[in-house]
Amino acid sequence: MSLRTVAIIGRPNVGKSTLFNRILGKRIAIVAERPGVTRDRQLAEAEWGGRRFLLIDTGGVVERPDERIDREVRRQAETAIGHADVLVLVVDGREGVHPVDRYVAELIRKSGLPTVLAVNKLDELGDATAHLDFFELGVGEPMPLAALSGKGSGDLLDRVVDALPVETRRDDADVDLSVAVIGRPNVGKSSFVNRLLGEDRVIVHHEAGTTRDAIDTEVEIAGARVRLIDTAGLRRQARVEDDVEFYGRVRAAAAIERADVCLLLVDTAAGVVNQDFRIGHEAWDAGKGLVFVANKWDSIEDRGPGALAEFERDLRKRGHYLRWVPIVTASAKTGQRVHKVIEIALEVQKAREQRIPTADVNEVLRELVARRQPPQGGRGDVRLLYASQVAAAPPLFVLWSNRPQDVKEHYVRYLVAGFREAWGFEGSPIRIKLKKRSDRA
Repeated sequence: MSLRTVAIIGRPNVGKSTLFNRILGKRIAIVAERPGVTRDRQLAEAEWGGRRFLLIDTGGVVERPDERIDREVRRQAETAIGHADVLVLVVDGREGVHPVDRYVAELIRKSGLPTVLAVNKLDELGDATAHLDFFELGVGEPMPLAALSGKGSGDLLDRVVDALPVETRRDDADVDLSVAVIGRPNVGKSSFVNRLLGEDRVIVHHEAGTTRDAIDTEVEIAGARVRLIDTAGLRRQARVEDDVEFYGRVRAAAAIERADVCLLLVDTAAGVVNQDFRIGHEAWDAGKGLVFVANKWDSIEDRGPGALAEFERDLRKRGHYLRWVPIVTASAKTGQRVHKVIEIALEVQKAREQRIPTADVNEVLRELVARRQPPQGGRGDVRLLYASQVAAAPPLFVLWSNRPQDVKEHYVRYLVAGFREAWGFEGSPIRIKLKKRSDRA
């Protein structure tokens, strides 16, 4: 199922970031008593009442000498409205209805999106009546809230969850693999999908951000039924560079959630940048299979015998997780190795679905421990007693130890490398969970 998106919008200094942090239960956004403090939007996964959703803090409103603040708020709100399933409009209950509140409310009414109106900074909710003034905005019943203390936040989240569109499960019975095509805008994702399909199923445009929504298409390749999830970019309305990058991340996160394997497309002609690695790392951290696709390889002038090896070395040095990820050079323009990418994705999915017998896991574990003992603490020997694979896609191994808290992270990485040496798992993260068990048991 695709994660729905909830965007928190409103004018500066009404408590958007405070509410964002309250919902997540931890401070990951900067909160301060001055306007425009959140210059970078925040994105996180939240859950309430059994429903998970992507939560966006659109607090990146900054006053500029050449741009009125209400114009900047309008642009922020327009962009959020264009990419959200539910909106939370935050207003300041102490200050009353502000002209910018009316401005944003008008945009919301025109959009028709479900909206929860949060009247913040009302610490005495039982006696609060100030929120009633905000009925005039015409975007639904105002809800009193004190985001700083958390008062009213539960009722607010109940309303948000009720407003989320009903989840529909996709039928995977006739699909062998779901593949998300991810990457920065304008790296050739739509062209790549079109080349696979042999038709212009996805609109291609030279301007970054012309595809607003993820598009699902099914195709048969190498005898397998594959669902392609294209996340090609944004609609042209998001003209500002940081809008394009941020909302690209939003859609990438939703697409990653639905995929088995992600194809990380990069523009080798323009060069691989840090944002490419960050997007790939999101898929890796989510436990998805990953294939690195160096698109536009045909445009590289110096493609001598050592060019590819040097390119791969540089990538794996800059992105540690890429040591375990297949790297494929391709060209959506010419079709070079485009279908090969899907064949490799199918291999990656097969690898991440492997189930290793418990006896084999323990044999390899004994060999690894014999080769290199776990670092010993000052309170007794650290022993690894037993191991078993408990899940696949991605593979998850549970290791029982007498002192799991003393097994260092670098030693866990050593074990992961040993498991890869034994069974491959190319293109898939491996997870290890440590549990306590007495060696006398």
